[in-house]
Amino acid sequence: MMTLRSFIAAWLASMVVCAMSSGVQAAAPIVKVGVTRGTYAQIMGEVRRVAASQGLSVEIVEFDDGARIDAALAARDIDAATFEDEPALDKSRKRHGYAVSSVATTVTLPMALYSRKLTNLAQIQPGASVAIPADRDGMARALILLQNFTLLTFDDHAGLHATLRDVTGNRLHLKLRAMPREQLVASLNTVTFAVIDSASAQQAGLYPARDSIGIEDARSPYAGVLTVRDADRAQPWVAQLVAAYHSNDVAHFILTRYQDSVRRPW
Repeated sequence: MMTLRSFIAAWLASMVVCAMSSGVQAAAPIVKVGVTRGTYAQIMGEVRRVAASQGLSVEIVEFDDGARIDAALAARDIDAATFEDEPALDKSRKRHGYAVSSVATTVTLPMALYSRKLTNLAQIQPGASVAIPADRDGMARALILLQNFTLLTFDDHAGLHATLRDVTGNRLHLKLRAMPREQLVASLNTVTFAVIDSASAQQAGLYPARDSIGIEDARSPYAGVLTVRDADRAQPWVAQLVAAYHSNDVAHFILTRYQDSVRRPW
């Protein structure tokens, strides 16, 4: 004779079998990715499509202010983020003590050299005037770019923190003028060329691949990164998200949409 306990056990077992046979499974987690509006959000839209085809659900959370994204990640309001480069992430970690780190590169929004007087770097003459960003981070990035084009050298110890004081070689005796980023585009009317970040250039209708005379390499130290909490680095969804971002479909999307004005370091 079946007892009440054995009846309940048999009933539960039958429910499990029915659920398995009907294909009912636990819902897959939804990964929330924080991005800034514009380029990062547009690319993440394609990443989401690719990820979905591979069984990973991605929800894009757009922020107007990038400064809020690392805080949201640390607070577990989102699961991942892509909106900044490694130096900016490092600065944020040191300032706030966030336990977050990068797991992959995303895209490089390249700094570039623009001119209304020159059409290529070979035309630069001794004594040419050059406008560069006055803020510390922008200045260091501009000096590194000028060094990469062999126009300047500076003390190796300065690294990603180089300033005008660190310049040790200036073979063409370029006249370097530091000014606020918002003035760099206007300076093209007076200087020989200017070193301008991607966001400022785009606001003025300038695109690196089309309008510059020199462009930052895709594998710049300032390549963007995909960031997660340290505790989540080994989660399976992290590898899935990276694979979706580094897929051929996303590479094709970046190339066709931005024509190398957004560069791919992977």
